[in-house]
This record gives sequence, C-alpha cells and structure tokens, in this order.
Amino acid sequence: MKTYLIAMVALIMSAPVLGNTESGAELDLNWQDPDKFTDIRAANDSRSRFQERVKRNFEKFFQEIATDLPDGYSWQVTITDIDLAGEVDYFVTNTGQAIRVIKEIHSPAVRFNHLLRDQYGEEVVGGEERLRDMGFMSRMTPRGNSPEFEFERVMLQDWFKQELQPEITEHAALPAKVSKTQQ
Repeated sequence: MKTYLIAMVALIMSAPVLGNTESGAELDLNWQDPDKFTDIRAANDSRSRFQERVKRNFEKFFQEIATDLPDGYSWQVTITDIDLAGEVDYFVTNTGQAIRVIKEIHSPAVRFNHLLRDQYGEEVVGGEERLRDMGFMSRMTPRGNSPEFEFERVMLQDWFKQELQPEITEHAALPAKVSKTQQ
C-alpha cells in the first residue's frame, strides 16, 4: 500500500499542469531609459520601488497581449515612455502628503517600438506606437478596489483589439510564401 501511494504521488507530481500553461507569442520586452519617462512618479513610495511596480505591471499587461497572439509568433517590444493617468499632487490634502489625483486632463499614455514576427520569421507588423487615451474617464470610473494602473491596461487592450488583431488577421489571410527549397 505504501509503495502504491508513493507511486501515485510521483505520477501526480510529474504530470503537466493543465490550465496554467501559457501559449501565444514569445515576448521580448525591454525598457529604454525609464528614469526619463514622462510620469512614473511615486506618490508615497520610494521612486525605485514604484518604478519596479510599474515595470512589473506593464510586463504583465504586455504578456497578457502576447498570450492572445498566435502560437509560434515572436514579439519584440521596447517601451520608450510612460505617462501614467493622473498627476502626483502634494497640495490636495491638508497634510501635504502626495497622492495621485486622476483628472481628465492627465490622460494615460505609453510609447513603444515593436516588431511582431510570425512562426516563419516574417514581419507581421512593427514600428513606433504612441498611445494616449483621452477619453479614459468616460470608459471607467476609478474605484478603490480596481487594479493598479487599470487605465493603462485598458488602453493597451483596446489598442490590441482595434489595431494589432486586425493586422494579424490580415496577415493570416495572405497566401503562405513558398521558400526556394520548396519550389
């Protein structure tokens, strides 16, 4: 009985985890001079810790998009600027403590260069993207329990659905190129 139990535990431990496996494009994400970004200022956190949190969240956002790309694709992204929604204000409270105040005039923006290649290494789409969501306040209302940087995540998801997905669909509809060795 003991041998059977050990064998069962070993079998379960060696089985692949289903549902947690990520598919999609391979993402290569880089950062170009984040210290010079327009606005990734911390309100009440250290600059370095806040910058790491911003980077971690944006990496997650781009990875979510990469997961929705076709298997075998590769996507190189270099983030060149971020302007977070809102503005850090020291005078909005009576205590002088800095907080990020979200107003329509401080819309989120991100700038990045990217290159998406299909499974054959062929360029699907690439170039510089300059995203700014001027209507971010009309689409979402910030709530205390909403995820951090939600305005920026929604902006990137909208860009993916409206710009990148149609390019991928158009590329997939093109006839496959025949290599010289197949002719």
